[in-house]
Amino acid sequence: MSVTVRVPAKVNVQLAVGAARPDGFHDLANVFLAVGLHDEVTVTPADELRVTCSGPDADQVPLDRTNLAARAAIALAERYGLEPAVHVHIAKDIPVAGGMAGGSADGAGALLACDALWGTNASRAELLDICAELGSDVPFSLVGGAALGIGRGERLTGLEVGGTFHWVFAMAERGLSTPAVFREFDRLAEGLDVPEPVASRELLDALAKGDPDALAAAVSNDLQPAALSLFPELADTLAAGRAAGALAALVSGSGPTTAFLARDAESAEKAAQALRTSGTCRTVRTAPGPVPGATVVASGASGA
Repeated sequence: MSVTVRVPAKVNVQLAVGAARPDGFHDLANVFLAVGLHDEVTVTPADELRVTCSGPDADQVPLDRTNLAARAAIALAERYGLEPAVHVHIAKDIPVAGGMAGGSADGAGALLACDALWGTNASRAELLDICAELGSDVPFSLVGGAALGIGRGERLTGLEVGGTFHWVFAMAERGLSTPAVFREFDRLAEGLDVPEPVASRELLDALAKGDPDALAAAVSNDLQPAALSLFPELADTLAAGRAAGALAALVSGSGPTTAFLARDAESAEKAAQALRTSGTCRTVRTAPGPVPGATVVASGASGA
């Protein structure tokens, strides 16, 4: 008896960041787009909670109770008076520490899988509430598609998208810590008047129309200067993508993965090949978006 959930990566087509709040977090206007790179999370009954991982960079994934998939299983079990006695296996394909919400995806995937395995029948609202407790990006990993996240990014409003956008993602030689990037954002913003984060109307219109040129003109990431400050080599990757014909180039979230918007699937493949031979990144992937959020793809469970 097991349940497998497939869950997507994300790209932030807009990440507007406000000044640091008293609690240390930042208000955001975060426009998420789920893209076709996926992890698969499988949960199976076990004597005790344990986590295993396979796939690219699996050795970088924590296998203890700090893992968001483990924390998701624990959070759901606590709500329903259960023991989180499951084996959680994560088949990684989303870059680790890449700014594409791979850890958040695993948390959402494990939550949905445990709900199906245990037959807890939690409501969508309850699942989203647990997701928000786990982390700012976790709710979107559950929902997928396209959404505007406000607050810490966890309060979501779904967005209409009028077509498929084609992306190229260049993975860097090393990771970049999200807390470190926010600290650098605060350092760079010291003494400056940081505006309230607001979603771009031009960007939302471009998504609704499915217009890649309009979207390219509107994408933005307020964390990009901080990421480049900590990881200057990313500027070479961004330049290589632009030279390869990308309509837009930006750091994905807190980085260090860089994202490139292409006009169509063929253009994406050409840009990807150029990036592979540029010597500025470790690996390159293409992916369309939007795609659905966390989805049960295999189940042998009858509930518990």
